[in-house]
Amino acid sequence: MTFKDLNLSNPLWNALDDASLVHPTSIQSRAYPVVMSGRDVLGIAQTGTGKTIAFLLPLLRMWTFTKTRHPQILIIVPTRELVVQVADEAQKLTKYMNAVVKGVYGGTNLKTQAYELAEGADVLIGTPGRLLDLAYHGTLNLRAVKKLVIDEVDEMLALGFRKQLTDILELLPEKRQNLLFSATLSDEVDEMLQEHFNNPEVVEAAPPGTPVENITQSVYRVPNSNTKVNLLKALLSGQKEMSRVLVFVSTKNLADTLYERLQEAMPEQTGIIHSNKDQNYRFNAVRQFKEGNTRVLIATDIIARGIDVEDVSHVVNFDLPDQPEDYIHRIGRTGRAGKNGVAISLVSDFETELLEQIETFLGQKTEVLAVPQDVEISVVLTDSEMPEVKMKNILIKLPSGPAGAFHEKKEKNQKQNIRVSHRQKMREKYGKPKTRGQKAKKK
Repeated sequence: MTFKDLNLSNPLWNALDDASLVHPTSIQSRAYPVVMSGRDVLGIAQTGTGKTIAFLLPLLRMWTFTKTRHPQILIIVPTRELVVQVADEAQKLTKYMNAVVKGVYGGTNLKTQAYELAEGADVLIGTPGRLLDLAYHGTLNLRAVKKLVIDEVDEMLALGFRKQLTDILELLPEKRQNLLFSATLSDEVDEMLQEHFNNPEVVEAAPPGTPVENITQSVYRVPNSNTKVNLLKALLSGQKEMSRVLVFVSTKNLADTLYERLQEAMPEQTGIIHSNKDQNYRFNAVRQFKEGNTRVLIATDIIARGIDVEDVSHVVNFDLPDQPEDYIHRIGRTGRAGKNGVAISLVSDFETELLEQIETFLGQKTEVLAVPQDVEISVVLTDSEMPEVKMKNILIKLPSGPAGAFHEKKEKNQKQNIRVSHRQKMREKYGKPKTRGQKAKKK
């Protein structure tokens, strides 16, 4: 099947030809007729299966020009990186159309984006917080929205955006088509569907929680984090096929530490992105990685959804995520568009339970590889790996009586402050009460 078999318009076919896109992916071919029918849709597709084009193609096919230029298509995504990615795809597809595509996100000047929106936008992509800012500012009019897309909805809910999503939904017209795309179907996603959407049809490219078949998964068992660093260095130096490696860590501090240690071993070959890095730094780090100027990119889970890099040869889980669903999102960054990929997890003794949860979620065991003999096995533990010291709570019976030595006060310190009236002082001095010159009463 090719895109020519879909009921597209000539401008869209020409744009696809320019992008050298010929064959639709599973989610693209399955979603297209359902979206074109006008029904609400829940798309279950893993990262890297082409779901961005899966919702853009039918929506752009149904788009019509209006003079008002208020957004007709609203796409909500969780991160600024994902805004840039989706906006870039939309601009490629609208190359031969009059549709104006714009993206908005936090961390930039609100007035600048308000000014840009005032010029009009047909397709608007944004993060929840910035969309609300612009709506409350009076710049963004959402009453013309006909098509709503919430992408990565499971991640958005996990990040605590449910209240903001609900506020945006209240600003939209009731008559609209809703499209939700997610890699997993959680209870929270299902609850949101029941509450806000009209019996959506499920379009599934792969069963929930199932990794892409063309990704080879393996595990290295190591005792601790410092050994992980030694192993990662050895793998990068010994395997030239690890040409474009995405390394996932769970915390920003761990990302910074790993970046410093890899930089020592491989100067100028490593990049890093997490939420503490400013926008320009993050965009530049991803650009350098895309262009092949850096070999390794270290990232946290929150930023992972916005990374759109083709030909990632390997994904390395430096530590395992707390939720098995996040494991799916991580490894989905390799093996994209039907290509083969490799996912490697470095699992310490402290993460055995997390590995078991992931394998239960996937319904399969992961191959365990032998650690190369030349890798130094460290015995030094990080602060987070140090065993918790539990102290016994022993109650000591305190002695009765006054604490410490007791001494009688000196005689001069034993005086008490007693208030004495003037009348009493006069009595003590003269033996009888004295008046203060009171005049005798006249008879």
